[in-house]
Amino acid sequence: MQLQNIRNFCIIAHIDHGKSTLADRLLQLTGAVSSREFRDQFLDAHEIERERGITIKAKAVVLKYQYQNQEYLLNLIDTPGHVDFSYEVLRSLKACEGALLLVDATQGVQAQTMANTILAREAHLKIIPVINKIDLPTAHPDEVTEEMQNSLGIAAGEIIRVSAKEGTNVSAILEAVVEKIPPPQGNSGGPPQGLIFDSVYDEYRGVIIYVRMINGAIKRDDEVVMLNTNRICKVEEVGKFNPRMFPVEKLTAGEVGYIIGGIKNIRDIKIGDTITLNSTRESVSPLPGYREPLPMVYCGFYPSIDSDFKELKKAVERLSLNDSSFSYEPETSEALGFGFRCGFLGLLHMEIIQERLERDEGVSVIQTAPTVTYEVLFKEANETKTIRVDNPAKLPDESKLVELREPLVRLSLIIPTESIGQIMQLCENRRGKVVRTEYISPQRVILTYDMPLSEIIFDFYDKLKSITHGFGTMDYVFMGYQTEDLVKLRILVADLEVDAFSTIVHHSRAEALGRQIITILRKEIPRHLFQVALQASIGKRIIARENIKPLGKNVTSRCSGGDITRKRKLWDKQKAGKRKLKNVGRVEIPQEVFLSVLSRRES
Repeated sequence: MQLQNIRNFCIIAHIDHGKSTLADRLLQLTGAVSSREFRDQFLDAHEIERERGITIKAKAVVLKYQYQNQEYLLNLIDTPGHVDFSYEVLRSLKACEGALLLVDATQGVQAQTMANTILAREAHLKIIPVINKIDLPTAHPDEVTEEMQNSLGIAAGEIIRVSAKEGTNVSAILEAVVEKIPPPQGNSGGPPQGLIFDSVYDEYRGVIIYVRMINGAIKRDDEVVMLNTNRICKVEEVGKFNPRMFPVEKLTAGEVGYIIGGIKNIRDIKIGDTITLNSTRESVSPLPGYREPLPMVYCGFYPSIDSDFKELKKAVERLSLNDSSFSYEPETSEALGFGFRCGFLGLLHMEIIQERLERDEGVSVIQTAPTVTYEVLFKEANETKTIRVDNPAKLPDESKLVELREPLVRLSLIIPTESIGQIMQLCENRRGKVVRTEYISPQRVILTYDMPLSEIIFDFYDKLKSITHGFGTMDYVFMGYQTEDLVKLRILVADLEVDAFSTIVHHSRAEALGRQIITILRKEIPRHLFQVALQASIGKRIIARENIKPLGKNVTSRCSGGDITRKRKLWDKQKAGKRKLKNVGRVEIPQEVFLSVLSRRES
């Protein structure tokens, strides 16, 4: 296929604006899927995607389209819409020359719509604006057009109005893709140069590399090398997606496809790397690739059974290949044993990873409370140092601390105008500082706040949806670190610190959170033969305390009558035994308690 007859494009939109449904219609219009094979949300193959009704993984597919007596090759990438999967969108944009910007005719411009538009413009992509769901009775395409003009700077004449569900005017999108999106630039006869934009791990075939060819061609039996990792392998198969994998003779400049080279070690592949022939590696320069994803939320994953640690290790390794924005490193907890400290782009990302570990990999895990990364300034040997910690247990000694800094994000909220008062109150309660207010229509407004990330990772999104009756949306961008009055909240069980419960929190919230945690522990930890003290402390100062009463045993039940001194001897002996047991006994904390503390803190 000649370069001028190739078009590479993706679909970007806010969550639930109809990306997957539009992809279905494009598949049907181009004959990529037969009526017998077709099902709704065809590209959302994973059961979690179908159950939740969201896309969590970008999908590539090749479409053949006849236009004005010429055949065109359309390489489509369907992307996720949730803010937590924006790195998937970013990788997809790098492999394209154009993007379909989809907006729901009933909901209008949303937070992620604006964020994805900015990403597409930064990547210098040609944007084709589309208003979807015009068939619904509640659709108001004229108002949405006005919003797109005001907030995105898009001319009304460029917007295509469609109904992906009914198939209305979808053919106009294909025509616009051919006419408006430029063909890829490249040299088909030059040295091969391909961008690795994704990868998956197959149990039988090893690592499957998703590649966008920039220059040259790669075919079967070629010896290729990844320039970043310096991994050399022999190509066993090259192919494309239609939408299932099918082998082809070769992948040439401008095309999107996959390469299988029998690679079993997942560390040999790096997303954003450049692939070329080993014989031409000296004449090929590496492509710019991608910026490293910045994890925003961290938590610990531990196996429910200690013997399952090896299975958990294999599972997180495989998932890290399929999702390059997921990071992990080994860690040890006194309460939970061996596990991993994992980094995510957000809470939904964390939930999806946990669900995939349990359902896809068959590993039952215990998850600790999510935290963010803090910047710590401390003194050591008369020298001031700065480190970043994602676990309270890694904090230096309190006597060395100079200051703690927490991550700050710029939060963009698009809400109905009648909810402004309640949302502003919510943001102020979460230590947010207003930046600006901008009306995009008489019914909707954009609120921009600077807010600590720790204040939005638990339940902020749920409260936003509750206040706005489901119409509010949010997006945030990391701004940097700011100094705040932060303290380490320690949770002590029987005078021993339980690192899984300890956390870093703002001083004004420490006492309330400490009382909440130990109240949960008092109800959840079973009683022992000795009294168990539960304490919350900041440094050496105890700010909250609860006691779990000991189990009682009536040692004088067989003493019927007689001298009272006999009973007193038995009682004294029992007290001495409990004192001794308290010194040497160990409090067993069931694994369900950790889950209970996490779930109730989020509520």
